[in-house]
Amino acid sequence: MPEAFIFDAVRTPRGRGRPDGSLHSITPVSLAAQVLEALRDRNNLDTSKVDDVVLGCVSPVGDQGADIARTAVMMADYAQTTSGLQIDRFCASGLDACNVAAAKVISGEAGMAIGGGVECMSRLPIGSDGGAWPNDPDVALKTYFAPQGIGADLIATLDGFTRADVDSYALESQRRAAAAWQDRRFSRSIIPVQDQIGDIVLDHDEYMRPDATLEGLSALKPAFAAMGEAAFDAVAIQRYPQVEAINHVHHAGNSSGIVDGAAGVLIGSLEAGKALGLKPRAKFLGGASIGSEPTIMLTAPADVARKLLGRLGMTPADIDLYELNEAFAAVVLRMMRVLDIPHDKMNVNGGAIAMGHPLGATGAMILGTVLDELERSDKSTALVSLCAGAGQGAATVIERV
Repeated sequence: MPEAFIFDAVRTPRGRGRPDGSLHSITPVSLAAQVLEALRDRNNLDTSKVDDVVLGCVSPVGDQGADIARTAVMMADYAQTTSGLQIDRFCASGLDACNVAAAKVISGEAGMAIGGGVECMSRLPIGSDGGAWPNDPDVALKTYFAPQGIGADLIATLDGFTRADVDSYALESQRRAAAAWQDRRFSRSIIPVQDQIGDIVLDHDEYMRPDATLEGLSALKPAFAAMGEAAFDAVAIQRYPQVEAINHVHHAGNSSGIVDGAAGVLIGSLEAGKALGLKPRAKFLGGASIGSEPTIMLTAPADVARKLLGRLGMTPADIDLYELNEAFAAVVLRMMRVLDIPHDKMNVNGGAIAMGHPLGATGAMILGTVLDELERSDKSTALVSLCAGAGQGAATVIERV
């Protein structure tokens, strides 16, 4: 059975997910196509050998709809024979797209594939795709639906994380991201985004706030207290009756940022890569997904990591570096506590609190980030994980070649 290897990984910078963000004028298909073009040009890639392109996209409506993966393949002038698949597992979509691409290689369905994702949140805000889970009263009642921010504050309440804890974590994310940019740790993977005439519109993560202070963060009002008071605290407490009251500690400064961006990871068998003159950078050891309790929604990363590591005969201590999407500060603090992961192994170059979370793309972005860091720091193994909507999680373990 073939093994799956990573040959290259690229991402766009993250643009602020607002109408005044630098990427707002760039269409989602253009962002995705520029990623595919970069993978082709950097690797002198014969695109007729790329069997499939799998892209995560959480709001596949409007100009992100109609199977954006295939549309991007055509716009990037790939061979007509290269197909495209769009998938959605909420925030884990980009990582799952890479896992699907790797599974195609391992099964023999594909010799070479690309996994990745795209999300333009300035053009299509979160929730644009609707859905029964949050909007159908029968479904919401049966599943004890509450927004993710309520779940994050519930985690903080149950685990005893204080406002100071989550703000301190957020400040460290900003510090690490700023240091990583200053040291040019992302330079191998970042591709500047261009407009239609070829001018560069963005070449850096513009959401970052390197001047953030603990005093400034502590002055921000909790973002989810009002919706909790309106209805959702009561819903969550019905599901978790051991909680008397939810301590609302999350706000814009210690939660993931709303941004635009795209990413792609070139994945293939050793034989296919050799035929194209490509050198493997890392090997997929395995991937996994899991469901978790949907009201709290965000506790799956530790469970899916345990599931995958157990399948691989590994323990958390066998992993050199961890990348966990910083959906909310308490999500990361909980995983570190549950699996006894030291902070110097987790998100060493900062994360989505500092740089933002383009929903469908983030998983592929952080997979490329941790691969670059394995090579920079001369380490061997990494685990990437994300929590996802409706109580889900995904994880991937790679080993540097």
